[in-house]
Amino acid sequence: MSHPKYAFQNGKVVPWEDATVHVFSPAAKYGAGVFEGIRGYWNPDKEDMYLFKMEPHLERLMFSQKVMDFETVYDPEYFTKGTLELIRANDIRETVHIRTIVHIEGPGESSARGPVGTAITVVPRPLPKRVTTGCTAQVSSWMRSPDTSTPMRVKCNANYNNGRLAALQATRDGYDTAILLNQKGQVSEGPGMCFFMVRDGVPVTPSVTNDILESVTRKTVLEICEEYFGVKPVERDIDRSELYAAEEAFFCGTGWEICPINSIDKLPVGTGKPGEFTCKLRDTYFRIVKGEVNDHADWRMPVYGGNKAKAAAE
Repeated sequence: MSHPKYAFQNGKVVPWEDATVHVFSPAAKYGAGVFEGIRGYWNPDKEDMYLFKMEPHLERLMFSQKVMDFETVYDPEYFTKGTLELIRANDIRETVHIRTIVHIEGPGESSARGPVGTAITVVPRPLPKRVTTGCTAQVSSWMRSPDTSTPMRVKCNANYNNGRLAALQATRDGYDTAILLNQKGQVSEGPGMCFFMVRDGVPVTPSVTNDILESVTRKTVLEICEEYFGVKPVERDIDRSELYAAEEAFFCGTGWEICPINSIDKLPVGTGKPGEFTCKLRDTYFRIVKGEVNDHADWRMPVYGGNKAKAAAE
């Protein structure tokens, strides 16, 4: 995979090859790290990149550091300045995926609280084909880890092994991805994205007490549904059998954006093609995040122009 020229580590821009962590660190040995995935959308007409909902992402990163009991907690301003500096240093002018990382460095054991290291990477990532064509999903035999075991609302590196196992099983069995159930046998989320379905014309999604990540994109979808389509989504428990009664279904997340689900367990969702409501929602979402409309300018941080970006970089 190609990569940009620079990364950001421990407060400064460094050559990509120099952004390393020791193999004996708790980050490498135990997954003792937390992160955020953030999107930067390039708008060729305005010749600018827009970072989507930077502030809520970095507020959640602070929460993750707190729950994991790191001895140093880095605030949003630190990562905002670092991200802008890094993108400009690489002079990237296309849509990207940004990863902000906080981890335990040094030769410590699993209970180490420091020293705390930071990193930011910015990698070009164009629109995936699945966002247009849809995907297939399997209800996994792997159970979503419960909050009493590990807090899934924290974006901890180690948590993602739960979803990784489900995703690997799904691809081996001929699906694109998975849907995990929680310990109650009800729908939780995908390996790294939230789940929505449409029943009787109403969007339905698992509540935040179903061992899901309190997703920034999920919250955005809830807001868009009400504001642009005049429908209030329902947040509640979803039984497995309800999946097969869905008129439409889709995943959402920073990496998955708005991705239609065409079938679940090889049973078609609705017509077996991306649903009408899902497509309208997806298109509205992209117009907003790319800055093609003026709506919700506060959701977008310009990288190369605009007073907000310049002020944050100073």
